[in-house]
Amino acid sequence: MSLRLLFLIAIAITSPALADPPANPIDPSVPPPQATANVVPATQIDAAIARLNDLAAEMLNKTHIPGLAISVARDGKTAYAAGFGVRKVGTTDAVDADTVFQLASLSKSVGATVVARQVAAGVVRWDTPIVRHLRWFALEDGWITRHVTIGDLYAHRSGLPDHAGDELEDLGYNRAQILFRLRYARLHSFRDEYAYTNFGLTAAAEAVAAASRTDWAALSQRTIYAPLGMTATSSRFQDFIKQPNHAVGHVLVGGAWQAKYQRQPDAQSPAGGVSSSANDMARWMTMVLQGGSFEGTQVVASDALLPAITAQIVSGPSTTIDARPGMYGYGFGVGTLASARVDLSHSGAFSLGAATNYVLIPSLGVGITVLSNAAPIGAVEALAMDFADLVQFGTITRDWFSAYHTLMAPLRAPFGSLVGKSPPAKPASARPLFAYIGVYTNPYFGNAVVMRRDKALMLRLGPTGNEYALHHWDGDVFTYAPSGENANAGSISKITFSLNAPAQAAALDIEFYHDSGWDRFTRR
Repeated sequence: MSLRLLFLIAIAITSPALADPPANPIDPSVPPPQATANVVPATQIDAAIARLNDLAAEMLNKTHIPGLAISVARDGKTAYAAGFGVRKVGTTDAVDADTVFQLASLSKSVGATVVARQVAAGVVRWDTPIVRHLRWFALEDGWITRHVTIGDLYAHRSGLPDHAGDELEDLGYNRAQILFRLRYARLHSFRDEYAYTNFGLTAAAEAVAAASRTDWAALSQRTIYAPLGMTATSSRFQDFIKQPNHAVGHVLVGGAWQAKYQRQPDAQSPAGGVSSSANDMARWMTMVLQGGSFEGTQVVASDALLPAITAQIVSGPSTTIDARPGMYGYGFGVGTLASARVDLSHSGAFSLGAATNYVLIPSLGVGITVLSNAAPIGAVEALAMDFADLVQFGTITRDWFSAYHTLMAPLRAPFGSLVGKSPPAKPASARPLFAYIGVYTNPYFGNAVVMRRDKALMLRLGPTGNEYALHHWDGDVFTYAPSGENANAGSISKITFSLNAPAQAAALDIEFYHDSGWDRFTRR
């Protein structure tokens, strides 16, 4: 017998018995794609819900956001719903679980369940071409026009550029006018590139409404809001503003929250125009988590809903070899949490005064919605992720507010290459004002009218005649301050005139519209 074998026998005899191996945390009856090693006892979810009052109070104290409303759906029912703070600064009008907030882009997910209901009813399919029901609709490319589907537009993979049409809404164009002008938008690659577009999705919703022979707001009410008992929810702005218990939007001015603007989103209602309460959103979350069922009634067939709540395109490619990608379904964000559990989520934001978020964890049957009446600073996302952490791990894993606040900083930044710069000390003189006066145009934005008022130039844009004062900067370069949802406070846009003769400008370029590809307007 070898010395090595003797040594091994001795070790075996003298060593204490090994402890039994730990129980396998993975349920082998669950298919591998659904399996997770993250064990969550029911008491851990109870404890997470019990922390919400304190978490909300801490967030209000940290950010001074005027008001918040939070709801939790769990195991087929509303497990929590509460309001915090006030509906408007300077008042004592308290937020409660029935206070109505503008949902902003949470409307996309809500609207996707409306579409799923019509898919289940056989009115449309997710792969129905848009032009089958909107014969006048067109994109820049004829082949894409014929083939782009409801699903393509709900997954933001149509080729339309990021946020196409939003600038038109700021100028006062209505929904029909904006959707018609999308034919001039510069297309990117079809079906292999994610680009978030409010009005692309709105076009898909309009096609569904047309196929249903009604308008979108009425369809949403009939198919989802009424069956779920969402009595405070609407896809019409007038219904929101008439609600006695509605939250007023706020923006930061000099470090303090002020009720300065009112966002009117009817033009993009399917993408951003829903208003709802925490209690109503708990009902909607319950239906989604239950595969389309609510209180024993199948409101949306599960096979019609499933494509919307599962990945259809990569929305956030992995940036490192060990990073999980972000995915998008039809109106739903689809991700993987640190616990390896799939989550459904979406944020909503109006820079004029709203921020919203929901996170659903289907494998645990739980979800949270956080609504606020303040411009986006990362607070609602942080609260939802604090709760998701507590549900999964029993502890908060990081400073979510700091992370989201930093991530969203660019959304709050003013636009323009001249922001923060001083005018030239010795600018080149402008030409006589009559050289610039005239009507300039392009197919996408329409007319840009430069006119004289007293001793200054004014710029008029859009069908409602938005007017902006022009300020001389240097030579043939002027500036103006754009306004609207897509122009943060302090934004400065250059407007540069091109002259083909000393006496008259032939064209002008508006920096604010550069990304659209339609920044040049030529004289009519």
